[in-house]
Amino acid sequence: QVQLVESGGGLVQAGRSLRLSCAASGSTSSIKAAGWYRQAPGKQRRELVAAIISDSDARYTDSVKGRFTMSRDFAKNTMYLQMNNLKPEDTAVYYCNAADGRATLPGDYWGRGTQVTVSS
Repeated sequence: QVQLVESGGGLVQAGRSLRLSCAASGSTSSIKAAGWYRQAPGKQRRELVAAIISDSDARYTDSVKGRFTMSRDFAKNTMYLQMNNLKPEDTAVYYCNAADGRATLPGDYWGRGTQVTVSS
């Protein structure tokens, strides 16, 4: 079992930056894939924004390439999403997700989410 807790969301103006954190606890050594999802207002589907599968480099959805950076600090059992040059369309609840059985996303473990609001 893995527990995930996000933090770092907030209200920012367009063009500014935020860094989201996701603290993991439990069987963290079993995590094979991890990612950040977001759910925009009025949308039912969660969108995969960034992911690290096994030991690969992070991959990003096109709309955030060049602006977002995902990283993992294994010593702290924490993963991050650095978000630069934020846009109003980035407004969403951001969730971290992890998988421990297969190296595919979405995995079984979700955080509760953190709200990011970008004003124009």
